Amino acid sequence: MPQIQLTPAQRKEHRSEAHHLDPVVMIGNDGLTANVKKEIDAALSAHGLIKVRVFSDDRVARESLYQSITEELNAAPIQHIGKLLVMWRPKVEKERTVDEDRMAGPRDFKVLKYSKRAGQRPEVKTLRVLGNQRLTAGGNVKRAKPKPQTSIKKRSQT
Repeated sequence: MPQIQLTPAQRKEHRSEAHHLDPVVMIGNDGLTANVKKEIDAALSAHGLIKVRVFSDDRVARESLYQSITEELNAAPIQHIGKLLVMWRPKVEKERTVDEDRMAGPRDFKVLKYSKRAGQRPEVKTLRVLGNQRLTAGGNVKRAKPKPQTSIKKRSQT
């Protein structure tokens, strides 16, 4: 598979995006094994833009390793700086099936309320929780996000 060719502007943009990334795959003394290729391929599929650290001191070997990885995995070489290799491959968008019957709406929960008196049966209550509400550990219904408090000044202006 041929490697992806990028314009210098695209390469520069990917370099800036990769600046804060940590290496996801590390290549040790065994070199580029089948398992390492598999991990790099999985990381490229999941993230698109990755860094790989090579623990070899030979720069020529790292350069040839970088070229072979990008050619075999159909990735674009972004940057080779020191022992870090940065490569990019566009992520494949997964097709999502939309369940038209599923909608956000009220949910019913059964809650046991225990009596403070000993020997009495717990009371079973069915509570309806709306989309903007949540059920607390004590069995109470609360808003998921409280209403924002407006100042007296803003209330008087409206």
